[in-house]
Amino acid sequence: MRVVTEFPCKITAIEHIEIPLADGGWLAARIWMPEDAPQRPVPAIMEYIPYRKRDKTRLRDSIMHPYYAGHGYACVRVDLRGSGESSGVMIDQYREQELSDAVEAIDWIARQPWCDGSVGMQGISWGGFNALQVAARRPGPLRAIVSCCSTDDLYVDNMHYMGGCLLTDNLSEATTMFSINTCPPDPELVGDRWRDMWLERLRGSGLWLDIWLRHQYRDGYWEHGSVSENYHAIQVPTMLVGGWADGYTNAIFRLLQHLQGPRMALIGPWGHKYPHQGIPGPAIDFLGEALRWWDQWLKGEETGITREPTLRAWMQDSVPPTTYYWQRPGRWVGEDSWPSDNIIERVYDLSAYRILFGNEPPCVMENVLSVQSPLSVGLFAGKWCSYTAAPDLPHDQRQEDGGALVFQSAPLQDDIEILGAPRMEIELSSSQPMAMVAVRLSDVNPNGAATRVTYGLFNLAHRHGHDKPAELVPGMKYRINVAMNHVAQVFPKGHRLRVSVSTSYWALAWPPPRPVRLDIYCSSSNLVLPLRKPRASDADIQFDEPVGAKPEQSEYIKSPHNNWLVHSDLAEDIWTLEVIKDDGLIRIDEIDLEFASRIWNWYTFQENDFNSLKGETRTERTFSRGDWSVRTTTRTVLTADADFFYIHAQLDAWEGDGRVYAENWQRKIPRDFL
Repeated sequence: MRVVTEFPCKITAIEHIEIPLADGGWLAARIWMPEDAPQRPVPAIMEYIPYRKRDKTRLRDSIMHPYYAGHGYACVRVDLRGSGESSGVMIDQYREQELSDAVEAIDWIARQPWCDGSVGMQGISWGGFNALQVAARRPGPLRAIVSCCSTDDLYVDNMHYMGGCLLTDNLSEATTMFSINTCPPDPELVGDRWRDMWLERLRGSGLWLDIWLRHQYRDGYWEHGSVSENYHAIQVPTMLVGGWADGYTNAIFRLLQHLQGPRMALIGPWGHKYPHQGIPGPAIDFLGEALRWWDQWLKGEETGITREPTLRAWMQDSVPPTTYYWQRPGRWVGEDSWPSDNIIERVYDLSAYRILFGNEPPCVMENVLSVQSPLSVGLFAGKWCSYTAAPDLPHDQRQEDGGALVFQSAPLQDDIEILGAPRMEIELSSSQPMAMVAVRLSDVNPNGAATRVTYGLFNLAHRHGHDKPAELVPGMKYRINVAMNHVAQVFPKGHRLRVSVSTSYWALAWPPPRPVRLDIYCSSSNLVLPLRKPRASDADIQFDEPVGAKPEQSEYIKSPHNNWLVHSDLAEDIWTLEVIKDDGLIRIDEIDLEFASRIWNWYTFQENDFNSLKGETRTERTFSRGDWSVRTTTRTVLTADADFFYIHAQLDAWEGDGRVYAENWQRKIPRDFL
């Protein structure tokens, strides 16, 4: 990334300010603005997240917000209630308190002498979610948003559930927030209040995994905060940003289709990162693109951004399978609308173990194939959402396909290009009343290596809708539509397409209560691909190299360490996926602070015993300055039998060498069509 040190505007920064709330609480904020903004007010851009402006996002913030400020904006980085140096306790995501606080913060920003009354919201992940949610509330000063790696539906596309199946990211995200909620405010900013504020959080934040596991299908809990309940409520211009390695990209296509106001989308090869720091690359000048959006809608300047294609996406070329890519080869393509008349759905019939392409004769006999997958299918699946902090992308699919039912095409006679959501229409019957199906689409190299391109999961009890679960009748035929994640991909001439069907996908998703055999009726099943025609105008879409402000100085006292490990005890037939995310020990000289974050995850099973499945996570966070130091640890264990989920969780907190807080939780939660 190219570092910019000279800007059109000279910048001033406010390290910490408290935005007052009507109930007597406050939101902590850090602000960058042009020096003369109090005399010549400017539009403001707010980012509103719980990830600690003081330390955790400090480096990232210093690259982005001063860049915007140097181009004539007041950038306000706000910590949610109960996080960082904000008052109160955070008890869950996207609740009413969070959204009403945001509206108050926007109104406060608009009234400041350095703001001209126009406000935008930008955020990634949590901040992208609440940008959409707050926009739906239509606060008067809010004029535009940029929402990155977010969703319109908190149940359908989120880290909790996928296709009605329970994701293990539900456990890992709950663990992340369990740990973040234990962090203290900085005494240097809040003074002697810090200890009381910290203890209030330790006592009051609760166990979020307990909440999320009590809502196993789409009910009113998930409807709140899901802007899909009323797309029309969002009237402000909306830029949507995502990456093919991210977990939230499907929502972009629904939002493009259903939003009524000005909207556009940008999708690259990236994981869960802002595109100017995007991995896999190529990273782009996202801050420059976003600046065009802000100048257009907050300053009223004609920037040409509205003449860009509605969707700009990275069309990925074929690559060998691996768990980490620095770069994904490909090219930028554009569509002027979504859905696009340039995308044609093509239906490919199946026969026994084959996808029928070209002039192959259709299947005239009924082929019934059965699959009952071992629990090991999924150990090499990677993470539901790639954070690119570890080798978390899927491995060679030959590792998985021995336990799956595989359909494969003949070698392709020409290149095939897809953009959209492939799907599989399957006629099947189940041996059990509760079952799931996992479908993977792979690009098979002539040497046999198989790269997963996209995949989908579906809880068959949700066949009538995610809000209407019902058991299957064993042996009865059902026609099921399994949508895979949206993707843009080229399958080269000479390669093969492969679809793999399995009855479990551990440890990406929790399997059904008991082993399941599915019978697949091939002659009445098919694969549907969204074929795209290349356009000559695609060549006009180009982006500059990424730029940003000079990052604040920090140093690693202890280097980060991230890894994914598969352990097999062949004597006991015990398999464990171990995920390590150690962010290292970081020192920031400017605020004389050292802090560290470490997370460990283990996902285990024995033989094919569905009652042996266990997810365990542990965290440790430390903060220190001089003779002040705190440390918190958490441990969460999730297990299940055919009828219940079981949670055991522990929290411990130390100030110096003395334990100041400890709490244990034990929960038993019925399985609810899961």
